[in-house]
Amino acid sequence: MKEILSHMNPKGKDEIILAVIIIFLGLGSFGLGRLSVKEEQKEPVFITDSLNLSDEATSFANFGEAAGDRVVGSKNGTVYHLPWCPGALKIKPENLITFKNAEEAEKAGYTKAFNCKGL
Repeated sequence: MKEILSHMNPKGKDEIILAVIIIFLGLGSFGLGRLSVKEEQKEPVFITDSLNLSDEATSFANFGEAAGDRVVGSKNGTVYHLPWCPGALKIKPENLITFKNAEEAEKAGYTKAFNCKGL
């Protein structure tokens, strides 16, 4: 580095020194700015049970696969769901129909829900 600077004219040396100073000032300012930022306090997340679940759908959701092959549908609908699927959990208790399996639901004229994983 010394050899390179020795061959330069004095004006070139001053420009390089000025560029190095500007770079270090920029990096220093950035670092100080990062240090001065306080860590943001995030608001805690509270989970509340706001779903309107029927007793049967709730019991299936709690026991998962223990529900066996049972599927549910709505009296007003044309699709069937696994009991813990989001669509099944939206069915009003008075409209809930339970089938022993998917074949029974299909015989009754129901089709699979496309958004229910596992069907």
